[in-house]
Amino acid sequence: MPDETAPSTETPITGHTCIQSYLNRLDSSPGVYRMLDAQARVLYVGKARNLRARVSSYARPTGHSGRIARMIAATASMMFLTTRTETEALLLEQNLIKQLKPKYNVLLRDDKSFPNILVAKDHAFPQIKKHRGAKTEKGTYFGPFASAGAVNRTLNQLQKAFLLRNCSDAMFESRTRPCLLYQIRRCSGPCVGHVSAEVYGAAVRDAERFLSGRSTRVQEDLAAQMAEASEAMEFERAAALRDRIRALTQVQTAQGINPRGVTEADVIALHMEGGQACVQVFFIRAGQNWGNRDFYPRVGPDVAPAEVMEAFLGQFYDNKEPPRQLILSDAIENSDLMTEALSGKAGRKVSILVPQKGEKAELVSGALRNARESLARRLSESATQARLLEGLAEAFGLEAPPLRIEVYDNSHIQGSAAVGAMIVAGPEGFVKSAYRKFNIRGEELTPGDDFGMMKEVLGRRFARLAREDPDRDKGH
Repeated sequence: MPDETAPSTETPITGHTCIQSYLNRLDSSPGVYRMLDAQARVLYVGKARNLRARVSSYARPTGHSGRIARMIAATASMMFLTTRTETEALLLEQNLIKQLKPKYNVLLRDDKSFPNILVAKDHAFPQIKKHRGAKTEKGTYFGPFASAGAVNRTLNQLQKAFLLRNCSDAMFESRTRPCLLYQIRRCSGPCVGHVSAEVYGAAVRDAERFLSGRSTRVQEDLAAQMAEASEAMEFERAAALRDRIRALTQVQTAQGINPRGVTEADVIALHMEGGQACVQVFFIRAGQNWGNRDFYPRVGPDVAPAEVMEAFLGQFYDNKEPPRQLILSDAIENSDLMTEALSGKAGRKVSILVPQKGEKAELVSGALRNARESLARRLSESATQARLLEGLAEAFGLEAPPLRIEVYDNSHIQGSAAVGAMIVAGPEGFVKSAYRKFNIRGEELTPGDDFGMMKEVLGRRFARLAREDPDRDKGH
């Protein structure tokens, strides 16, 4: 059974002396450790193959980077959780980092799920649609795509090419005449019997073949049908087939990079500059590029690229299924351990590569260029943001630029359904993860009482702040 320990002492001690006091209570088991400050706030979460050996390294008075030295100096207590294997410790470490958001860990700040395309298979005329979240619906999933916009653009072209429905089953059953999509040749009208189940099923299979990477074969088949229609002087049908081929070509053009020798992989490149980091991820599935996304993990000034990359992989794939290959720009220290953990999560082998030449190296080079350019734009925006905050501080006579700005507003529909909203901004721009919505609860408020609604919203906000702020009793 896991054993969690948090010893206390009568005389508060911090730093190396505090850490040293735990060594006699630890063994060589693998596990996870937490370092806490005097207010019991988690400073750092780490994993170890040998807890005693790892903790003893922090007890040494010298040989630490500035970041680690500051962390050690602030440590007032530690907590430990033993695990059966180092792989289990790695997975637990990443879960705790995401949950606790420790000050000295590398932290992935944007970890939303990614959308997929779903060809639903619970209906005689399958629906094609965007899907996000758990894959519980019956059907075939394609993705992940980098953004909802990438999915929408692909779906738009697929509808032009294969004329598949995107309406709900309830809408499908209630139709008595075709909708606008049929009129503009985006749907074949199965809801009113304008296409047979056999013909519609063939279109579904073609769409799945295209999304599975067999796009050339699909386009060749459509081109052959177009030639036959032209020879038979069925020019309207030939023109429709031509438009469908163009739609598929537009999908491939929008994908940009389309690797020849990589079937299923995430290409992950890291660039660090100015105390910040950008991780660029390209999603390659079925030999096609389903888009790219940039991330800006929270890092310290002296964090090594290998540490940032390893932390990113652990947190990014904590709630996502990894592909068969991860193609990286930077090697990680615990590559074998990460491979074992991700393979166990996926239920199949996952390989981690750091290519030096060939097509995979070219893919990494392209991703790295994107990461470098994205971070340059972000640094420029941060500088602009800093100047704005400095100007704000000067205008209001503040001693320093504000670190957090909260903006509130209320809304209602003719006095009913009243809500309040809070948005947050800081030195790096808007902090969307901190946005909040308040459902107005005050029954004594008269409809449309904006002042009363604002009083309730601010009262609830400050009450929560008083509960959560550890410095509230210090006059800060």
